[in-house]
Amino acid sequence: MTTIAVIGAGKIGEALLSGLLQGGRDASDLVFTEKHPEHAASLTARYGVRGVDVAEAAHLADVLVVAVKPQDIEPVLDQLAPVIESRTLVVSLCAGLPTALFERRLPPGTPVVRVMPNTPMVVGRAMSAISAGAHAGAEHLALVEELLSTVGKVARVPESQQDAVTALSGSGPAYFFYLVEAMIDAGILLGIPRDLAGQLIIQSAVGAASMLDEGGQHPVILREAVTSPAGTTIMAIRELEKHGVRAALLAAIEAARDRSVELGAAHRTD
Repeated sequence: MTTIAVIGAGKIGEALLSGLLQGGRDASDLVFTEKHPEHAASLTARYGVRGVDVAEAAHLADVLVVAVKPQDIEPVLDQLAPVIESRTLVVSLCAGLPTALFERRLPPGTPVVRVMPNTPMVVGRAMSAISAGAHAGAEHLALVEELLSTVGKVARVPESQQDAVTALSGSGPAYFFYLVEAMIDAGILLGIPRDLAGQLIIQSAVGAASMLDEGGQHPVILREAVTSPAGTTIMAIRELEKHGVRAALLAAIEAARDRSVELGAAHRTD
C-alpha cells in the first residue's frame, strides 16, 4: 500500500486526510506534520493518523503532499531537501508555486505534480486542477487523480494555466460567498429577517448549482428559463448590467490571476 504524508495539516490538509480515510485508505498508511502540538493531538484523536516531523514524513512517504502556505515553503524545502528520495512523488497544494521550484530544491529527477484545489474539499466537493512537472509521468498524474477524487472532481491542465485556475476556481468559492452575502443583505433591506433571507438564498444557490452540475445545460439557457418578458428577473438583470457586474467579475478574476503570477514570480526559473 502507498504511504502518504501530508505536510501541513491545516484546513485543506485535514480535509484531504479525512477524504482519503473515507475513500478506504487505512490510517496506518497515512501520516501528517503539524507545527501546533494541540492541533496535531486533536487530529490524531479524531482520525487515528500519526503526527510526525518533516524528516520522518519524508522517510516514510511514497507520496508527499505539501499543503503549507506559499510564504512557508522555503523552510519546508530546507528540511526536505537532505532527506527526501528522488523516487518520492511530491504533490504541491501551494498556490502560485511552480513545479520548477520543487525540482530545483529537491533531489534531481524528483517527480512533482502541482495541484490547485479549493475549500469545498472540506465537504468533499472540491474542484482540483493538476499539472505535471518535468519528471512526473502519466502514472503520477493517475495516482494524484485517484487520491483527490476522494474529495471532489479533478481536471488535468497545462501548468501554464494554473494561475488562471487559481483565480477562477481556487478563489472561486469566495466570489459565491460574497454574492450570497450581498443577496442576504438585499433581503434584509426588503424587510425579510436575516435567518430567513439566508435560508432562501442558500437553498436557491444549492439548487441552482445542482441544476448546473446535473442538467448539462448552459447557464444562459437556465437563466433565460427564469427570465420572463417584462418580469421581475429581467428588471434585476438590467440593473446588474447597468452597474457593470459582469465586467467587474471579469476584472476581479483577472486581478486574482495577476496576483497568483506575482506570488510565484520570485520562484520561477523560466
